[in-house]
Amino acid sequence: MLETPPPPISHALVGDVVRETARRFGVAGIPDAQVDAELLVAHVLDTSRGGVQAAAVRGDRMPPAAAAALASLVDRRCQREPLQHLTGVAPFRSLELAVGPGVFVPRPETEMVAQLAIDALRVVASESPIAVDLGTGSGAIALAMATEVPHSRVFAAENSVDAFIWTKLNHARVGAENLTLAFADLAVAFADLDGTVSVVASNPPYVPDDAIPRDPEVRLYDPPAALYGGPDGLDAVRRLSQVGLRLAHPGGTIVLEHGEWQGEAIRDILAADGWRSAATHTDLTTRDRATTAVRP
Repeated sequence: MLETPPPPISHALVGDVVRETARRFGVAGIPDAQVDAELLVAHVLDTSRGGVQAAAVRGDRMPPAAAAALASLVDRRCQREPLQHLTGVAPFRSLELAVGPGVFVPRPETEMVAQLAIDALRVVASESPIAVDLGTGSGAIALAMATEVPHSRVFAAENSVDAFIWTKLNHARVGAENLTLAFADLAVAFADLDGTVSVVASNPPYVPDDAIPRDPEVRLYDPPAALYGGPDGLDAVRRLSQVGLRLAHPGGTIVLEHGEWQGEAIRDILAADGWRSAATHTDLTTRDRATTAVRP
């Protein structure tokens, strides 16, 4: 007796589509294959991940248009194109940021870096404290500070043309009127703010030049300028330390994201430049993720 072929995906149950998509993602070596499958199906159904889970419980079927859109996206994800490039957005704290080719996709671990900057900004005894995000990329840290500390004035600089397109797009999407953007190199950005800034924040490139990122999503799709930071990965940090001293007022804070093995080296750089109270902070996975210091 011949087996009955599976129904076309447009006639398939949402739950079956999610399971088959997760299976293919698992074969492709994608971590959290089930989560990615649910998120991608949610994208084509124009719903949330919870909405997909509810549709699966109800026994809903895939609409033909959604099924057609999903097929090519699944193939691309199996080639390890980032999920965020396929959906066009990346969640970051309370924000949904537009991302795509040419800009670094914000990671969940950077959310705690933003929290450190926000905490430092909130305790400033000023009606309108000033913060700067250098190398802002998608604008994630700057927009988080601007929206969560609405009485602040936030300035963000980016020097990549491709990335700055996304910076401007996200500024327009979020509509933070207290955020000012500049297309400028971090070494000369915001000279008119010298000595007035309460928080200098950055997620700089910090991967050593000869270190090859393991994940294809990073290695093949994140812009190299946002990844590689010189022989030891700390070239940008050295520049940021000096620029931070120029921008920050006495008592101002610098907040730098970095790799899990770089905390001690960054504390040494900051201390040698004259920063005080350098401290390294862990993310939710208990890995060293950011270092802060205070301008004397």
